Amino acid sequence: MAVWGISDLHLGFRADKPMTIFGSHWAEHPDCMAVTWDEIVADDDVVLVPGDNSWAMRLEEADLDLAWIADRPGTKILLKGNHDYWWSSIGRVRAALPESLRAVQNDVISVDKYHFAGSRLWDQPGHRGFNANDRKIFLREIERLKLSLQLGKKAAARDGRELIVLCHYPPFAEDGGPSPFTELIEDSGARLCVYGHLHGRRARCQARAREGEIAGVEYRLLSCDLLNFSPLKLRE
Repeated sequence: MAVWGISDLHLGFRADKPMTIFGSHWAEHPDCMAVTWDEIVADDDVVLVPGDNSWAMRLEEADLDLAWIADRPGTKILLKGNHDYWWSSIGRVRAALPESLRAVQNDVISVDKYHFAGSRLWDQPGHRGFNANDRKIFLREIERLKLSLQLGKKAAARDGRELIVLCHYPPFAEDGGPSPFTELIEDSGARLCVYGHLHGRRARCQARAREGEIAGVEYRLLSCDLLNFSPLKLRE
């Protein structure tokens, strides 16, 4: 069983959200993803999809987008992104998900030899326009990540399976340095953290778009446009 990752699918089969406004390379991007995904991912693999899955505004409007993800090979682990407005209460979301989709929210999901935990996160102090409301969400996300990673750390200690962390926002501080999020991830014992949210040339210029091993944790940015719309293999 292999673990793959791809983020920010931005599907909109019921939404009028043409992604080509972000560049011609987004033209027919679901078809591009389907071709490569179906070719390289096996049914018994796991695919991490950390956020911005659908442009739908309500859960019932996300049905075609979720069905598209479900039709792809593998067990898919979904996380909520900042544009996943359709993602309501976790109970309703899980009840609506097709069988091959799993949702992480303030908890841990276990598949085969892995535990998956994490949270959406948020912009951090120093971000342009960061305000009092952002601070409230930022502090709340620290607690949500802490809760999820505590559960993941306990589960990993109990059975020895590897803990992998999913975030939507990058966990690094605005200058690319350590943050309360990275400190929690390091303390959890996880050795892999995946995230999305950043796109295109802006992602390549931002200090927070860091990858590789940092303080014992391997970080991978999975935004689909940066991966040429093909899932990235993370574990054999």
